[in-house]
Formats: sequence, structure tokens, C-alpha cells
Amino acid sequence: MSLRTFQIRCSRYRLLLLPILMLVALSARSETEEKPVGQLPLQELRTFTDIFDHIRRNYVEDIDDKTLLENAIRGMLSGLDPHSSYLDAETFGDLKINTKGEFGGLGLEVGMENGFVRVISPIDDTPAKRAGIESGDLIIKLNARAVKGMSLTEAIELMRGPTGSDITLTIVREGNTDPFNVVVTRDVIKVASVRSEFLEPGYGYVRIAQFQAQTGTETAAAIEKLLNSKQALNGLIVDLRDNPGGILQSSVDVVDSLLNDGMIVYTQGRLDHSRAEFHARPGDLSNGAPLVVLINSGSASASEIVAGALQDHKRAIIMGTKSFGKGSVQTVLPIADDKAIKLTTALYYTPNGRSIQAMGINPDIVVDRARIEKLGKPSAITEASLNGHLQNGNGKQADSKEPGQSSSHDLQTRDNQLYEALSLLKGLNIMARNKQAVSDNQLVTSAIP
Repeated sequence: MSLRTFQIRCSRYRLLLLPILMLVALSARSETEEKPVGQLPLQELRTFTDIFDHIRRNYVEDIDDKTLLENAIRGMLSGLDPHSSYLDAETFGDLKINTKGEFGGLGLEVGMENGFVRVISPIDDTPAKRAGIESGDLIIKLNARAVKGMSLTEAIELMRGPTGSDITLTIVREGNTDPFNVVVTRDVIKVASVRSEFLEPGYGYVRIAQFQAQTGTETAAAIEKLLNSKQALNGLIVDLRDNPGGILQSSVDVVDSLLNDGMIVYTQGRLDHSRAEFHARPGDLSNGAPLVVLINSGSASASEIVAGALQDHKRAIIMGTKSFGKGSVQTVLPIADDKAIKLTTALYYTPNGRSIQAMGINPDIVVDRARIEKLGKPSAITEASLNGHLQNGNGKQADSKEPGQSSSHDLQTRDNQLYEALSLLKGLNIMARNKQAVSDNQLVTSAIP
């Protein structure tokens, strides 16, 4: 078929197809000639316009050209990778709200896997988290409607709804033989990006739920709050479990607050502007306090940047389970006032040149989430409980109760990974004190004439 015949055949198309026809005309020198680099494929463009026309004339329902072209754009982007997508007016608006930390829905970070919705992580203090949704859950139905065949955008739209309304998720979970239903009540999601506390005297805890615009500043403030308390900071736990990531710069700021110098992360892509390096500025806000970072399979993207940088610099011990493995950078490119595309433009690498993409961060110490049941009796008989026992000779009354026993046991049964991180920090602190004591003793001994 000649180009002229092809153009006549396509002349019935509306103005929305004119840019495509112009591209066809510009690229049609000769189908037998070798195509220069960057030249558009004529045959594939002919196929596209043929299919477009078939859908317009033969589909069971009438669909306008604008909708068809937007669907074509969605398909083009979704075929690239799981994270590139077309953002229409509604989804683009939602993205802007999400980065500020307040939005409506269930409180889930999700992706597509083999046609189903995979939960990357539930967000802290949201309906999904309270309902017991876990990282790795596979959602196969939404209100009894099969997810298979839906796009991720369609599935997300179904999960949205009026505040206070319920939705039933049918879930497949590893370790469960049969699918089961979970009812979740929709709500306005207000995400507290950072919270902090002392787990025990001297041992601080900073939880980062996701990386929003102000997360770096909030993390620095949380560390300074712990330092300004009336107790010493003997160790710090940074909890990144089920943190789906977020803004790259915020993750850089978090690492910057815990390092004195050195590279944090670098990105590489095809274009010059997608290549960048990020370095720490002088000043470790934690004053070199021992550091443990908790991660799991729900820790993704910006969380992995933090864990990878601190691991490469030997600044922290990474504990938990292998992270998600999202090592790509998405750039939001506006194409109109209310529309944009989210396009993967680069891969990021840790300071030692490790790519996290589809690999994840391996923890230094693997600790799986588990239910811990205490086997020992809380009222076990000891020497001190025997009638007529001898005194210890140091002038102190024997105490059968271990200090901090109750609170430690509660943490162990509630969150065994956090308990193990706290135990590790205590061990590191004891070793540091012992080394300092030996060093001081050697100095005193050498000073004696």
C-alpha cells in the first residue's frame, strides 16, 4: 500500500490523529532503506492507526477519540516498567497531596504483579494497617470483583471511596492455604512521617513511615529532641520497615543527619540531568551514637537509599529481612496544567556502586518477624527466695526481679525485631564501656611511678 493510499484511507480520522499522520509522512522515505537512528517505524504506525479505526467503528460501545488516545498513552507507559504511568487530572492531584502527607483511601502502597495487586506496605496508623493488611499480601478481589484484568489505576480507583464506607479485600497471603476477606473502612489518611521516643533509658527510637517533603527536617528535629532530653543517647534505632519510599531528596537529608561526610547515593540515566551525586555535609547529629536500622520486604526506594548508604559507610548495622528492591528513580513530567507522566529516568546506586534494582538490601543480621512465647515461669524459685538464705555480703538486699524485665518482655512479644535491635544496641554499649574502662585503667597504670 502506497503512502498516498494510506493517507487517503486515514483522511476520515479526526484532528486528533493528524500528528500521527504527520509523523508517518515524515518517516516514510522508503521501507527498503535502512532506517536512520531515531526514525519512527512506518509499519507500526500504520498498524496503530488501523487498530484505532477498528476500535472506533466496531467496539460494542461508542468511545470518543480523546479517551482512546489517553488509553493508548496509558498502555504505552505501563508497558515500560511497573512504576511509569500516565497521571490524569485526578491522579496528578492525588500525587501532589500524597507528598504533603494527607490523602484519602485505605493507606496502602501497592503495585501490580502477574495481574493482581501486590501490597508493598501498609502505612502506619491507617485503616489498612489497623485491619491487619501486611506487606506481600496479594489482593485478588475488591468487593467480590476480580482484580485480574484491571489496570493498577482501575484497582486504586475501586479502593477509593467516601470516608466511612467499607470495602472488602480478598487476600492471598503466604502461609495461608485459602484466600480470606478483610473489611477495611475508608478514611482520610494523615501520615505522620516521623515519630520518636526512648524505648528504655538511653536508647532512642526513630520511626520513619515514608519520605515526604519535610521528612529530612523532621528526622533531624527528632534526633535533636532525643539528644536534648535529660538522659544520654547510648544508641539509636531507625525503623524503616514497611516504608514504601517517597522523595529522593528527603532520604538524602536523613542520611546526611547521620554521617559526617562521604557520598550518599548517585543516579545514572540516559540524559545528563538524570545523573547526579549526593554527598553528606559535615556534622553527625547523633554524635556517633551506635545505630541499628530495621528493614523488611516493605522497605522500598528511598528507604533502601538510607539503609544502603549507612551500610556502605559502616555507620549502622542493618537488621531485619531483605528489602523490596526498587532501585529506580521516577520523574514527574507535566504535560499540561492538570496532567503529567511519571517516567522512570534513572537507576540509583549506593556509595559502593551497588544497584538495588530487583536485588534489595540484604541485612547484616537477619531477623524474621516471629511470635515469641516466654517459656520460663515468671515466678521461678531462686536462692534469694529460699528461707534462711545467706546474705550476699555487699550490704544490699537481694532482689529477685530483674531490672526492666516487664517492659523488655512486653517488647519481645509485641515486636521481636525491635527487641533484637534494642538488645544489640545494649551489647554494643556494654562493649564500648568495657573498652573505655580498660583503656582508662591502662592509662592510670602507666601513670603510676
